[in-house]
Amino acid sequence: MKPIWRFRLRRTFFGLNDEYMKGVYEQFFFLKYHGGWSFSEAYNLPVGLRMWFVDRLITQLKREKEAVDGATSGAGSGNTQELTAQNQPPPPAFMQRQ
Repeated sequence: MKPIWRFRLRRTFFGLNDEYMKGVYEQFFFLKYHGGWSFSEAYNLPVGLRMWFVDRLITQLKREKEAVDGATSGAGSGNTQELTAQNQPPPPAFMQRQ
């Protein structure tokens, strides 16, 4: 006896597709490479918490990049100080002349 199918369409909506899994593995790599997580730690995180850590790590890396760019572009030049004879720290005792 031939089974009667209720739906004639292929069942593609069950399970996770390849694009979703690629994104999950990208998150694992990102957490491992930039966050120092192990694969098993990232794998065992709940999805919502893992996504929060990824978003927070992205925010942190952007802030660090902006700080580096600001420091190298001279935007913080008002905060720099030049060493002169008046503001140099004293040399260590073993280096002083006697």
